[in-house]
Amino acid sequence: MTAPPHAVPIQGTTRLYAVLGDPVAQVQAPALLNPLLAALHRDAVVVPVHAGPAHLETVVRGLQRVQNLDGMFVTVPHKAAVRHLADRCGTTVDIVGSANVLRREADGGWLAENFDGEGFVAGLLAAGHDPAGSRTALVGTGGAGSAIAAALLAAGADRLFLYDTDPAKLAALTARLDAHWPGRAHASAGPLPGNVDIAVNATPLGLHAHDPLPFEPESLPTGCVVADIIMKPRETRLLREAAARGLRIHHGIHMLEGQLNSYREFFDLR
Repeated sequence: MTAPPHAVPIQGTTRLYAVLGDPVAQVQAPALLNPLLAALHRDAVVVPVHAGPAHLETVVRGLQRVQNLDGMFVTVPHKAAVRHLADRCGTTVDIVGSANVLRREADGGWLAENFDGEGFVAGLLAAGHDPAGSRTALVGTGGAGSAIAAALLAAGADRLFLYDTDPAKLAALTARLDAHWPGRAHASAGPLPGNVDIAVNATPLGLHAHDPLPFEPESLPTGCVVADIIMKPRETRLLREAAARGLRIHHGIHMLEGQLNSYREFFDLR
């Protein structure tokens, strides 16, 4: 049988990359990265691995011992927990407290890094939404949200209003950000503190059709950009309702697309 165009033939020499999540039906990394690996003539493939929180450490420890596995991509809800399963962490991981990728090092150890925030900002800039000087509201301070918060401040957001239903997690992230960007990150009592230029959903709300809205777009000002980090479905309920009110919308896939160059450098995919 002849492999279809751009497919990666699986053979005994194939290197593996895993995408860890719970669920994994929504992950877009295999669809985006496997064509890249094929175009680069790499004998490698990215596959989803469905791991529940209770078994995460068992799964990761097992994968770390698979000798032809070179890396792991990490999605909801494991980004905070997986950092503790790495031998070393990059600077961004130490700041935000979460990781979205792990790489096997030459000495056999594992390095954790987080490119979610970098990719999110790159996606914003590519779409013409520069966060520099903005007032931005971000709902959800979990693994992806924490990285996005740091990247928005690094990109020059003037005020960043953070909201999470977990007060302890919200306070901890705000304190870590304040140590690097004093006076610009603010914990909010509600998801929308008022007049903002960008409003970001960094929660899982929207993965399922019956999910409630993470925040109500009707109170946002004209010209506000409403961004969602959920990639599947592409048009979440939040984005549909925001668009219906004439607001500018920004899709979740842009965050993954914005990370491609970072992934290529991190895994030496040249």
